[in-house]
Amino acid sequence: MVDAAPPHRWLLGPPARPGDEPDFSWLHVPPAGSVGRPDPDVPAGDVRDLASTLVRVLDDDGDAVGPWDPHLEADELRQALRSMLATRAYDARMLSAQRQGKTSFYVSSTGEEAVSVGQAMVFRAGDMYFPTYRQQGFLIARGYPLVTMMCQVLSNEKDPLRGRQMPVMYASRDAGFFSVSGNLATQFVQAVGWAMAEAITGGDAVAFGTVGEGATAEGDVHHGLTFAAVYRPPVVLNIVNNQWAISSFQTVAGGGEATFAQRGTGYGLHSLRADGNDLLAVVGVTRWAVERARAGLGPTLVEWVTYRGAAHSTSDDPSRYRPADEWEAWPLGDPVERLREHLVRLGEWDDDRHAALLARVDADVAAAAAEAESYGTLLDDRHADPRTMFDDVHAELHPSLRRQRDQLSAELEARSAGRREEREAAP
Repeated sequence: MVDAAPPHRWLLGPPARPGDEPDFSWLHVPPAGSVGRPDPDVPAGDVRDLASTLVRVLDDDGDAVGPWDPHLEADELRQALRSMLATRAYDARMLSAQRQGKTSFYVSSTGEEAVSVGQAMVFRAGDMYFPTYRQQGFLIARGYPLVTMMCQVLSNEKDPLRGRQMPVMYASRDAGFFSVSGNLATQFVQAVGWAMAEAITGGDAVAFGTVGEGATAEGDVHHGLTFAAVYRPPVVLNIVNNQWAISSFQTVAGGGEATFAQRGTGYGLHSLRADGNDLLAVVGVTRWAVERARAGLGPTLVEWVTYRGAAHSTSDDPSRYRPADEWEAWPLGDPVERLREHLVRLGEWDDDRHAALLARVDADVAAAAAEAESYGTLLDDRHADPRTMFDDVHAELHPSLRRQRDQLSAELEARSAGRREEREAAP
């Protein structure tokens, strides 16, 4: 009997643990521009190779090369850079607020900003985005107010969701941003169902569903893929592979035996794998997928290969399960710096303009935080009126609920009156 060859070390778990040198030797990075761009209407069987390679546009010198280059204007590139810098500054400010006790929880998107910002550039009014909790860059790139986002995180009296969601679980019908779900993988079935309804009614809007690589182990992902394969709705299904599902390396979810994009090929879906730290690749691939969807050619699955540079959330300590400097060693680099270098190569950017932009972004985020905190934080009692819990639930409020609301109103008013009396009686 011949013994089976032992599996690669990284198939059993992460290739490096705290105290080890970062090891990304397992990641094959093809040259930028080396992957062909097929016509959107080719059969899925003809593009299976796209699920095992890596679409890249920006090379190591910062030049845009190859057929996936979306040929963005300089102003578009600068706006994208601003959106990514604003997202990073927003994350830093909200993380600080959590550490100060002003909010209970926060999730940063450090290192992944290009995915959400790039997709926001292709998204158009009428489309619907079904996000996870790390796509705040989408809202920022679409011009959603920072103050409104911060008020939701702070759960204060201006919270647009009136305290009904965890911090960072934003929602905006006007922005086409579906309510973030804390339950994993709901986004795929929701996006596919929404897209099916859009197709049935004859519209040309597109749904975007996003999950992390760890969530692909959930049944909802496969239910969504099954319905997408059968009904061919206008949907772009995104798997953001940031290498870590909290403390579990991506191989735990099956990323060692095959790529996550290859799961789509088993369903007969057009599936691609792309560099998620390359804003131009994100825009180019998303445009291709959206073109297919709007033309009635069906769904596309995209695996975005990126890296979570920060902790999973404020409840996580990544130093316990990975090298402290692993983010700096990530072979695909920092998406912000890569876009900055590209603009410099084009002669459209320099250090002085970058420093000025950083200062403006920091000032804007600081001003937004000051206003948002003026409406309350967890350090005081300025939160949504508890009576609003009865709103927006039933078309007509049942008499028993009306009685409960009236009882609550009476108790709140009595409590307020008691506090006024105490203040007046105080010396």
